[in-house]
Amino acid sequence: MTFTDEKDRMTKPFTIPMDTQHSNRASDYFGSLTFSGDVMLKRLPPEVFMNLQLTMQRNLSLDRSIANTVASAIKEWALEHGATHYCHWFQPLTGLTAEKHDAFLSPTGDGGAIEKFSGDALIQGEPDASSFPSGGIRDTYEARGYTAWDATSPVFLLRGSDGNKTLCIPTAFVSWTGEALDQKTPLLRSIDAVSKHAMRIVRLFGDTKASTAIATLGCEQEYFLIDRTLFLQRLDLVVCGRTLVGAQPPKGQQLEDHYFGAIPEAVLAYMTECEERLFELGIPVKTRHNEVAPGQYELAPTFENSNVAVDHQMTTMHVLRSVARKHGLECLLHEKPFAGINGSGKHNNWSMSTDTGVNLLDPRDDTYPNMQFMVCLAAIIRAVDLHADLLRVSIATAHNDHRLGANEAPPAIMSIYLGEKLTSILDQLVAGETKKSSKTMDLDLGARTLPQIPRHSSDRNRTSPFAFTGNKFEFRAVGSSQSVAWPNTVLNTIIAESLDFIATSLESKLGKNLTPAKMETVVRALLKDIVKTHKRVCFDGNGYSAEWHAEAAKRGLPNFSSTADALPSLATKKAEKLFAAYGVLSHRELHARYEIQMEQYCKIVQIEGRTLSQMAITQILPAALRAQGELADVVAATQHAGVPCPESEAALRELAGQVTTLRSAAATLDSATSKDVPNIEKRVRHFRDVVVPAMGKVREISDTLERVVPADIWPMPDYSSMLLIR
Repeated sequence: MTFTDEKDRMTKPFTIPMDTQHSNRASDYFGSLTFSGDVMLKRLPPEVFMNLQLTMQRNLSLDRSIANTVASAIKEWALEHGATHYCHWFQPLTGLTAEKHDAFLSPTGDGGAIEKFSGDALIQGEPDASSFPSGGIRDTYEARGYTAWDATSPVFLLRGSDGNKTLCIPTAFVSWTGEALDQKTPLLRSIDAVSKHAMRIVRLFGDTKASTAIATLGCEQEYFLIDRTLFLQRLDLVVCGRTLVGAQPPKGQQLEDHYFGAIPEAVLAYMTECEERLFELGIPVKTRHNEVAPGQYELAPTFENSNVAVDHQMTTMHVLRSVARKHGLECLLHEKPFAGINGSGKHNNWSMSTDTGVNLLDPRDDTYPNMQFMVCLAAIIRAVDLHADLLRVSIATAHNDHRLGANEAPPAIMSIYLGEKLTSILDQLVAGETKKSSKTMDLDLGARTLPQIPRHSSDRNRTSPFAFTGNKFEFRAVGSSQSVAWPNTVLNTIIAESLDFIATSLESKLGKNLTPAKMETVVRALLKDIVKTHKRVCFDGNGYSAEWHAEAAKRGLPNFSSTADALPSLATKKAEKLFAAYGVLSHRELHARYEIQMEQYCKIVQIEGRTLSQMAITQILPAALRAQGELADVVAATQHAGVPCPESEAALRELAGQVTTLRSAAATLDSATSKDVPNIEKRVRHFRDVVVPAMGKVREISDTLERVVPADIWPMPDYSSMLLIR
């Protein structure tokens, strides 16, 4: 985490830099390329504006009677800003975004053309569904699919590198059968589920003003920047997004001098343009800084409605990549671009608030009287304990396997960090005590020129995958290249189930004759039972330690060390029942995601294996042979001169042996990646158990060779060049 004040990010209004070249007023600049707020107010009739606003605020579907009016206003606005095309912008199960551009210009019968954009074109599209991953929901010959406008997420104009703009309409993507083929549809369903059951809790505690509960989200984004010229000289980076070989540089992150250091001027110029682009799109970025590894940086936004935050996160990744190339840089979003160097994550900060502004995860100053917070906290503890397998599988990818569990990222064991204060309160609940919770103390820094500063109720624990950080939970294990839609779909669903369980229990026990005393007694008893049963998932210590792994095993917590281990959790009856019960995913939709994720894992590892095999044979081996030949010439010339050179002879024998070993290891890798394993479960295990170790062997030999082959012969940029030169 990098934020100086957690609660400020949740409650204080976002401010925009005033010194932009686009506008003298921040309000004119922020969101100037989104059709929302003041733009809608100015361009829509009052009754249509109110209808659309209500749609967005209450997460409702659009009233079709106003569609043509809204479409006409959007078209005129887009044309005035220079847009020539529009697209339904959606998130298929590739983990990326997709778009098919249509021109506003339409031919007329007399040989002319008109600019046309109807309400039907706004609300619904029909892209080809046959070439996107469907997990068996659609056969290749079954092509029809639909996109449907998600009116709760603002329409926006995406600017290309040449200045041209395209109108992007955020949409869901479903098959002809109505089954979800995207990330957004189940996310929206899960948002509805968590809202429905959170509101039952809110009503039990007497709030009659709130009408909905909102899952809120803020996603930090870590990334690397390297010189694009160097990037293009590395086949592994171009194809796979990470280096498959590379010896450790003399200087990496040992001195810990990059973290929060002065931002290099070239990088600052890049960051500034990224922020301008994001501000235009209404994306509330707030924080920027150097991260731990050399060449690594971070960007973080303020909180938003989770659906909008997911769309904004996908757009943020697009902007980071496209702006980098304009500056002669390449933005690497892979979880582990460089071995032995800190990897990148995307910390998923999640909370719940009512539409009246009450944060349901704010413990306030005195936690004991705030029983509503304690109920929500207990629901989350229960959810993470019961469904740790699903939380783990939500961040399981071949990319993230290189990062999770290392001394840089949370382990694969799902646990919750609460901090000293909340842990003490839970212990007292179980013991039946009713002590007051401790007040926050100020820190005296011991110098007259320094102020006393308020100390938070708990420290931070960067080794915890799911940490409470003041008034929200930070899911730290999400990968940097990953769409956050799926992790949040899972998170919303498991928490909705726990809120449902608690609300049902309380409703049945409280009855109609509700008094404050009865309420407190019943709530305390239920909280005590939940904490006693599920507190095993809470751990405040060092999640990297071997002791925790042993302790977690004693507690019975699952530990899926790889994606191959985690993915079968999606194919269980428990998972099927959970997602179906809350209307998030049907059995077919869930099984499709299981099939797709298994296939994606195999394809990613296979592509990496083939890329490494090609690099070994066509780049590394020729360089090593050339070095061997030059060394052999030196040895022969020295011997011919009658000068003993045993060290050079030994070096030549060693180099020749390494060349032979590399040739053999590359052949083994090539054979492993080419093996046909029809059964998907067996294929996943083959790539994990055979291909990944074979890649490790090739890398080990290659990295050894890089340390002895002359730099002018080595066929690709090394780590020092990519990480340290700006």
